[in-house]
Amino acid sequence: MQTTLQLNVSMVEKNKRIAETFSRERGRLRGFIRRRVPDVNDAEEILQDVFFEFIQAYRLPGAIEQVGAWLYRVARNRIIDRFRKKREEPLPEIAGSDDEERHWLDEVLPAAEGSPEAAYARSVLLEEIFAALQDLPVEQREVFIAHELEGRSFKELEAGLGVGLNTLLARKRYAVLFLRRRLQEIYDEFDL
Repeated sequence: MQTTLQLNVSMVEKNKRIAETFSRERGRLRGFIRRRVPDVNDAEEILQDVFFEFIQAYRLPGAIEQVGAWLYRVARNRIIDRFRKKREEPLPEIAGSDDEERHWLDEVLPAAEGSPEAAYARSVLLEEIFAALQDLPVEQREVFIAHELEGRSFKELEAGLGVGLNTLLARKRYAVLFLRRRLQEIYDEFDL
């Protein structure tokens, strides 16, 4: 009889500690997850998963020594799992007959006036694009920069560079294909 009473008191004490931990860590942990997961529903689901796993682990005989560190490690792992399971969407590709007038960056980058998450994703992607441009052959880089960043038309480039329109379009296409491969992982991380 006494052992049953001790088990019940022990379980009540564990439940009390779980509730205290939940109250103390919930806000910070939610903020940690939200900075990494743009979708509110996904973030809340991850938070619930973390606390569910905490409850399961805390009720086991072995104690969790550093609860805060444990919670953040589990949250980080759940975020990584979420990104791995997410269906990968390829970066947009320019297609169609009006390639001359379309700008790849307009389709790839989140809007500048979007949410804070979109603004952050845009800055990271732009930084990576500028770094990747240095790895392109000079001719491809020149055409990409002139068309995408400077807004010059292919007809204008054709006249200025003395290179045929099809050659310019091909150089731009090769640049875009290179950048798509280079940026795909980052693009997937932001779930754009």
